[in-house]
Amino acid sequence: MNKQHCIIYFPETDYQPIALEKHQQLSEHLTVENSPVLFGCRTGICGTCLVMIAGDIPPPSKEEQEILDIFASANKQARLACQVELTSDIEIRLCGEQK
Repeated sequence: MNKQHCIIYFPETDYQPIALEKHQQLSEHLTVENSPVLFGCRTGICGTCLVMIAGDIPPPSKEEQEILDIFASANKQARLACQVELTSDIEIRLCGEQK
């Protein structure tokens, strides 16, 4: 892949990595067919897409951080997948009962 694309990995799942162009919104490209991530509102208020992300991405916005403080205050890797700015390769794991 060239540097215009980022690879999204889903460790510990049967989902294959996918490549997306940088700055794409995950909520527009991740589906039940290609990822374990579910999306509810897609605006960052419901917490449905709460995941743990490893990778070099920008920090959460103030609004996203407020929601993270509610759903995953103790988990510093927690992010809302619908709010992530895709800037590098990342690994996504579900948070599960860590909400």
